Amino acid sequence: MRNSPNPAPTLAAQLAALPQLPQDRLWALWDAHFPRRPKRVQRRYLEARLAYRLQEIALGGLPPVVKAHLADCGEQHSKIKVGRGPEVRMMPGTTLIREWDRREYRVTVLPDGLYELNGQRYKSLSAAARAITGTHWSGPAFFGVKGGRK
Repeated sequence: MRNSPNPAPTLAAQLAALPQLPQDRLWALWDAHFPRRPKRVQRRYLEARLAYRLQEIALGGLPPVVKAHLADCGEQHSKIKVGRGPEVRMMPGTTLIREWDRREYRVTVLPDGLYELNGQRYKSLSAAARAITGTHWSGPAFFGVKGGRK
């Protein structure tokens, strides 16, 4: 096995290099990993966010259940009360039935957290309601389900 002349730097080396990178290289790295630049931000924020992203790519991100738990904890303990709003959690296999414009629609909750309507998959109940009505609706309101805290 031959070594390449310029092996890829290790994750540790990439993280250690962030504070020494010129600002233009830091922005180039940011642009490679994020869809848009933040407004009025300090360099330390860029370094920290890039460090997290590089580790996430190399080692894998948090599982969705952990992300949801952390979001719930943050929402419960924050003094700022502009959270995600009540979340509706339903068991996979649950079928929601709604009549609209003299037609019956069935949306099934899938194991991956998506919703299926007429063979199409949707990320949210609101997206499924929009597909049915052609206008913006709150999915939980449209299907008559209410969110609540456990």
